[in-house]
Amino acid sequence: MKKIFKTLLVLTAFAGLYSCEDEQDLRFASPEGEFRILSPTSGESVVLSPLTPNNPGIALTWEPMSFGTPTEVNYTVQVAKNGTDFATPIDLVTTSNTYATVASEALNGASIAAGLSPDVEGALDVRIRATIGNEGSGETFSDVITYLVTPYVTYPFRDLFLVGEATAAGWSNDNNNYAMFRDPDNEDVYRYTGKFLAGGFKVLEKKGQWAPQYGTNGVAVVPRPTEAEPDPTPFNIPAEGYYTFTINLADLTYSIEAYDASAAPTYSTIAIIGTATPNDWNDPDTDMTQSSFDPHIWYINNQFLKANGQMKFRANDNWDVNWGGPTSYSGTGTPGGPDIPIGIPVNGNYDIWFNDLTGQYIYVPVD
Repeated sequence: MKKIFKTLLVLTAFAGLYSCEDEQDLRFASPEGEFRILSPTSGESVVLSPLTPNNPGIALTWEPMSFGTPTEVNYTVQVAKNGTDFATPIDLVTTSNTYATVASEALNGASIAAGLSPDVEGALDVRIRATIGNEGSGETFSDVITYLVTPYVTYPFRDLFLVGEATAAGWSNDNNNYAMFRDPDNEDVYRYTGKFLAGGFKVLEKKGQWAPQYGTNGVAVVPRPTEAEPDPTPFNIPAEGYYTFTINLADLTYSIEAYDASAAPTYSTIAIIGTATPNDWNDPDTDMTQSSFDPHIWYINNQFLKANGQMKFRANDNWDVNWGGPTSYSGTGTPGGPDIPIGIPVNGNYDIWFNDLTGQYIYVPVD
């Protein structure tokens, strides 16, 4: 009888141990429901547009995931090209909520990075990754839906660069040619305020190429779409000095106006700082290079920028003089202005230009 009782005790203890381990395993694999994506439903579609970068690209809701003992659960929206079984998933947003909205600009960048073609409807697989707290343990995934996306060209803008004897680059078409600043409200209008030498200059769309380029007939802008067309006459600067050159590629007009820079301060350093930059908002910031041709023009070549971050320009490594602006890619910063939204959808390298006379800035992707 004693032997039977001891055997029962051992079996009971073993059963309790197994139950405990089994419960622990379930704690890392049991959703409160079925951990399904509730919306959108599989097969829904969206056509993205560069004109509405902040509009919702995809708005998701899903069932909560429970890991047993009350703990914070982090959810990450992941996408991948349909049929790749998430071999290389792209993380879009992480939240502790059971809902998230991904902006069109971010979804567009992820779609292109995943392998979808611009202007063609393609299929993305979408899932939610659930993990415990900051440790990222207990990884569990929701069901998968297919979302149909028509993306646009990731960088839809045209850039312009100065070339000619009146400019810093001379007549070399690949000599760190200074970028013109695109008007954020009218992408056909470009301006450049700065020092020019007496002589001629033209405008290029691609560094290292002589077409497309723009010159003049003395009255209007004359385009040269390909190298098969004849060269237009250069624009002319009558005497060395500071000028504002404006060109409108829609109506083919231009103007050259004298600019008084005599009272403008000259800074010893100007740098970029912010969540899109290497050191976030912390020191040291990332110094720009001051032009040896014009001390009011600053640039950084091939600078790595983080997606969907913010940035400002500041002088002398402190916040006494800083510039910010409301628009991505190009704009005009104002003293003490808002953080510049770096609207790039995926991390990348950019040439960054800043003009301390006007506060204008532009960042151009490096090919």
